[in-house]
Amino acid sequence: MKSYPIAKSRRIRSTPYTSRIEKQGVTAYTVYNHMLLPAAFGSLEESCDHLKKNVQVWDVSAERQVEISGHDSAKLIQLMTCRDLSKSKIGRCYYCPIIDENGNLVNDPVILKLAEDRWWVSIADSDVIFFAKGLASGNNFNVKIFEPNVDIIAIQGPKSFDLMEKIFGKEIKELKFFGFNYYDFKGVKHLIARSGWSKQGGFEIYVENTKSGLELYDQLFELGKEFNVKAGCPNLIERIESGLLSYGNDFDNNDNPFECGFEKYVNLEADINFLGKNKLKKIQKDGIKRKLMGVQIDINKINLTKSLNIKDEKGNLIGDLRSACYSPHFKKSIGIAMINEPYCKASATGLLEIDGNSIAVKVCDLPFI
Repeated sequence: MKSYPIAKSRRIRSTPYTSRIEKQGVTAYTVYNHMLLPAAFGSLEESCDHLKKNVQVWDVSAERQVEISGHDSAKLIQLMTCRDLSKSKIGRCYYCPIIDENGNLVNDPVILKLAEDRWWVSIADSDVIFFAKGLASGNNFNVKIFEPNVDIIAIQGPKSFDLMEKIFGKEIKELKFFGFNYYDFKGVKHLIARSGWSKQGGFEIYVENTKSGLELYDQLFELGKEFNVKAGCPNLIERIESGLLSYGNDFDNNDNPFECGFEKYVNLEADINFLGKNKLKKIQKDGIKRKLMGVQIDINKINLTKSLNIKDEKGNLIGDLRSACYSPHFKKSIGIAMINEPYCKASATGLLEIDGNSIAVKVCDLPFI
């Protein structure tokens, strides 16, 4: 399939690290939160293998923050998510599905509690800031909502811990998963979280001081040579193998959290008020009629740019394939699909129409690894 360059404009922002990653060999971009997000550095297969064995530095500035602060900030944050945050702690990250009035998903951010009255909503690809402003205005909340100047660098892979120790000292390894703290780099404090969009382990550095961030970015590559550091980005193969779901690809505002396997983040019995609570209670009572599942696809290579229907031998719709890739680990193509009842169970089979050919599909559980 022929590819076309992305025309840069004020609507599509570059990042502080764009010039560096272009020198480091970025071969593809996508647009995420109106910003350039690197999508490939050469072969996805080679990058996936490198990520699993070494360490990569990712420019994920497109993972934007919505800062919500003020007297009613906790009320607004809770109104937005179905997860109970009444006992949340400062210095912790929380995966929090954001729900609309119909019980459907608006976003699935990680929320950082910076203080009792200050939060960062680290968003996936949708305009959460306008959703938050609308709720705040409609409820007359005393809050301040804006996008702070934060550009994230992610350090991912099994050797990320040793690389980070060289720069920030042994205490960085004591940071617990989904915890964050402030660490000094040449006199500048950086918020660092033990997190990242891979299952290979690592950290995310929330850079507020751009000048220091650029110096830190260069330092990571200089000191990372002994660990075979490379520039990288969220890897399609690794994230599908690991069952990491992508808002806008695997699910969107037409799907609810029960269909997407987010049950443990839906706290309907808690004494909290959030948007769509009654709708989700009804969905839970009635039961879901479809669910996100893994699929194994009997084809060596697959290029997916839109959802594809999966049908049974009689032509009845089983579901739709939403993300897919070839996995060198499994030596076959795998994907994430929304599968209808009664087919959303491991071992169900179907057919996928690709370029006029019927390709066998087998449903399986997530994650693959």
